[in-house]
Amino acid sequence: MQKIPAAIGWAWFKQGFALFRRRPAEISTLFLSYLFLMLAVGLLPVIGQILPLLLVPVFSIAFLQACVQVEDGKRVYPNLLLTGFRSPALMRLLVLGALYLLAVVLAVAASSLADDGAFFRMMTQRGGADPAALAKTNWARGMLVAGLVYLPFGMCFWFAAPLVAWQNMGVFKAVFYSFFAVVRAGRAFIVYGVAWFVMGVLAPSILSTIVALLFGSTLASLMLLLPLSLILTAILYCSFYPTYVTIFKPTPPSSTDGGGGDESEPAKHTTIANS
Repeated sequence: MQKIPAAIGWAWFKQGFALFRRRPAEISTLFLSYLFLMLAVGLLPVIGQILPLLLVPVFSIAFLQACVQVEDGKRVYPNLLLTGFRSPALMRLLVLGALYLLAVVLAVAASSLADDGAFFRMMTQRGGADPAALAKTNWARGMLVAGLVYLPFGMCFWFAAPLVAWQNMGVFKAVFYSFFAVVRAGRAFIVYGVAWFVMGVLAPSILSTIVALLFGSTLASLMLLLPLSLILTAILYCSFYPTYVTIFKPTPPSSTDGGGGDESEPAKHTTIANS
């Protein structure tokens, strides 16, 4: 691993858009397939709240593999969602998912110290908490505390899944390498995070507010904000891949059939254009 200059964070942001631009419909379909699958899983009693978090590392491999497909000029199909389940590292990815679930639970539980459990109820109550009741609480403060508590865990998990699946690391070794890789590239990640906050959160919020004022309707704002949010989230997922490639310069597996294929074949390319 090497120290990464701050400007690379902006390059990661742009590279996410560049990857998405090459296969927008296919990546969007993959992302929507994932959302619908998670919505279906969420309908299951009890386990429906656990499985989506437990499977985050498994499905993250699918989106990283989709970026490999795009980089190699290959098609992206929805059955790429099965990539992580086909991986020889599946059990380790599930262990990583269990650690991720534990980290999220700890972070959300810690928020209760700041808001008397309002954010915890909002996150765990099926169907969501009552907006009127939430308005009388300090849930935003609780969310901030949860974010701060989760931050070091997020650093541990950022690269852990591909390190486990693509570089055959053990779970705790991957978590260790991920944490210190993020630390060493801290300035780049700050730029990357600020770019996504401004362009992925602040700008859409301002735009939706302007639309609501112009049309005098929140419905018009929602009609704009919902698809825009989905597209930006898919692009965000694409931008994870260049962060990994830049730091670890890997040779990730490249499928030959657009649907998973031979996961032992090395990718031909590991760099992305900066435009």
